[in-house]
Amino acid sequence: MNPVATGTLHNRLAELERILVPYGSALVAFSGGVDSSLALAAAARALPRHRVLAVTSNNETYLPSELDLAREFAESLGVEHLIVNTRELDNPDYASNPTNRCYFCKSTLYSDLAKMAGELGYGCVVDGANADDEGDHRPGRRAAKEENVVSPLALARLTKDDVRALAKHLGLPSWDKPALACLSSRFPYGEPITPEKLRRVARAEEFLRSLGFRQVRVRHHENIARLEVSESELEQAFARREEISAELKDAGFLYVALEMTPYRSGSLNAVLQNSGGKKPKQLLPVV
Repeated sequence: MNPVATGTLHNRLAELERILVPYGSALVAFSGGVDSSLALAAAARALPRHRVLAVTSNNETYLPSELDLAREFAESLGVEHLIVNTRELDNPDYASNPTNRCYFCKSTLYSDLAKMAGELGYGCVVDGANADDEGDHRPGRRAAKEENVVSPLALARLTKDDVRALAKHLGLPSWDKPALACLSSRFPYGEPITPEKLRRVARAEEFLRSLGFRQVRVRHHENIARLEVSESELEQAFARREEISAELKDAGFLYVALEMTPYRSGSLNAVLQNSGGKKPKQLLPVV
């Protein structure tokens, strides 16, 4: 991450606040990651804190340990924190895991949050999307735009590195927190997602984090767990392979494999760029 001058950070922060001030109040879709943490912190600075509501969707796709961290952070800012369950798996379009799966998740979430914001009198719904998200495979961005969700980080043209630099500048505990997408991202497109499979992945990843692994993914390939860790943790994973294998097999996997290349975000999206093979199904959302 390239260092950013302090003066530039002040300007970036002022721009975030300038974007939010006109709304007067905000309901923030808050996952607890660094992006949504910065969006929430900016809202708490720009707006009266009693007019900022952090909402976390707690469901099968969310690691249990993350909920307490999200609650603690919202409390540290002095803003109200509400937990909801949007029950994405009840939607067969989502559970079947098409390539635009995230659209159906975010469409449900943002629709519910927009309704909640209207009923409670909040001026807008805010999310933590940043400028880098605009160029990635992010079907959920369409859902955000359909519900007029405000993305202050993206509007301020903040990249992932900018977000971490600003979060560090503000002293947010999540500034160096590893990226943590929802657990559904652990499944190859086309493999149906079920509560049992999600619990299996959650147990496996919580165990690996208890061993000290920071950047980790347990990719679910039916009976195979394919473990991705950062380059600096590959040697540690191999050294503890027997312990890891035993735990993951006890969680329900038949085989456990260690990916030989380091973790990279969105690795399962590689199939979308493979023009030589048949691409997984994409469902067309009803608009």
